[in-house]
Amino acid sequence: MNKFKQTLKYVLSDVIAAGLAWTLFFFFRKIYIESKYFGEVYLSIDSNFYLGITLIPLSWLLIYYISGYYYDIYRKSRLKEISQTFSMSLFGVLIIFFKLILDDIITSYNDYYQSLLFLFLAHFLLTYIPRVFITSNTIKKIHSKKIGFPTLLVGSNGQAAKIFREIEDMKKSPGNKFVGFVNIYNHSNPELEVDIPCLGKYEDLPEIINKNKIEEVIIAIESSEHNEIKDILSKLLFTNVRVKILPSLYDIISGYVTLVTLYKTPLIEIHNRRMSVSQENLKRIIDVSLSLLAVIILIPVYFVVALGVKLSSKGPVFYKQERVGKNSKPFKIIKFRSMFIDAEKDGPALSSSSDSRITPFGKFMRKTRLDEIPQFFNVIFGEMALVGPRPERQFYIDLIVPQAPFYMSLLRVKPGITSLGQVKYGYAENVEQMIERMKYDLVYLQNMSIYLDFKIMILTVKTVFEASGK
Repeated sequence: MNKFKQTLKYVLSDVIAAGLAWTLFFFFRKIYIESKYFGEVYLSIDSNFYLGITLIPLSWLLIYYISGYYYDIYRKSRLKEISQTFSMSLFGVLIIFFKLILDDIITSYNDYYQSLLFLFLAHFLLTYIPRVFITSNTIKKIHSKKIGFPTLLVGSNGQAAKIFREIEDMKKSPGNKFVGFVNIYNHSNPELEVDIPCLGKYEDLPEIINKNKIEEVIIAIESSEHNEIKDILSKLLFTNVRVKILPSLYDIISGYVTLVTLYKTPLIEIHNRRMSVSQENLKRIIDVSLSLLAVIILIPVYFVVALGVKLSSKGPVFYKQERVGKNSKPFKIIKFRSMFIDAEKDGPALSSSSDSRITPFGKFMRKTRLDEIPQFFNVIFGEMALVGPRPERQFYIDLIVPQAPFYMSLLRVKPGITSLGQVKYGYAENVEQMIERMKYDLVYLQNMSIYLDFKIMILTVKTVFEASGK
């Protein structure tokens, strides 16, 4: 499967549809609407047309991206296609109407209604027809097994063999292309091994998933093996796979679930997503936009702070340190240096309010959070978000997790420049304080929203101006 190529099909189709719909609407206004007011109108292509034919399709792509239409590009349904296209077309056309059409010269309000209806129908039909054709063609290929999603079966007893056989015997394939299975308690399954190989034990799930590029995991275990379900799910926590499980396990799992039907066996799909796709996309757009704006506005501040760092002590202006990001992926965080060089020559150590390793100017930066502002570049690079749990070093994560295993759930989202823990608690001076601060970040994780992000950013700005940071 080529996800980029598949996405490109939809994108090109949408761009052409948006451009063609706007062109037809442009001529409709000239020929039908304006002629009633001006009489015979001479058709001419002016700068407004070229501006519209460029900006309008790009605006539509932004709407589709934010809505999450291009997410999970191979798993679309024709029924959902019509409802999505209809609602997005109506939403986008209303925006265009109030921004570009409402001040048109008209003879009666009927002209507005006709313009709105024409643009909506033209855009909806020209967008929907190619989309449903692409989607139908993709679904046909999935049903005929020309396209498949690499799938791993977790289980080694009769239940696993039963589900495998039911899915394989379906006349129209749901798209599961079984790569192999992993066993529980080292049980062998001769019935399964005839068709698919055993790839190892469930303890090695992350490595098996990465090595075989697995996209879906179906957990089909016996009631006697339910004690392992939490361990299995924890190992799948940081993998980008769809997880489906037997509904009899519903009461002992957490998270959002959706029932999906596979032939005779109904399965529950587990979602680790804390925000909807549209909210995640909007959050990313806000993060990048505000970070770019901040970098531009703060250019004088960057120069002043850089000068202060340079004059306060010997050493580089910026300090880079490896931190653990989303899905446990390491990255280099960028900060203004607030400590003397070789501050950690004896090993990692947390700072305190009386830490002699911090420069005098560094203390000021920490109170005002100015040492954090280079991290806007981490946000632009996609390594961080404006708001999220603060990233830690692997050294301290290894100390925290034995005492607070729930810390690992924070690694499901991008770390942030600021966080609820940062504004409510501040810098931690020891592991115990890090665990106390973690509680605030867990609250954020359970209540993630654009609204909460803005609230935390406002509290952060307040901390900066009051120089009240701990």
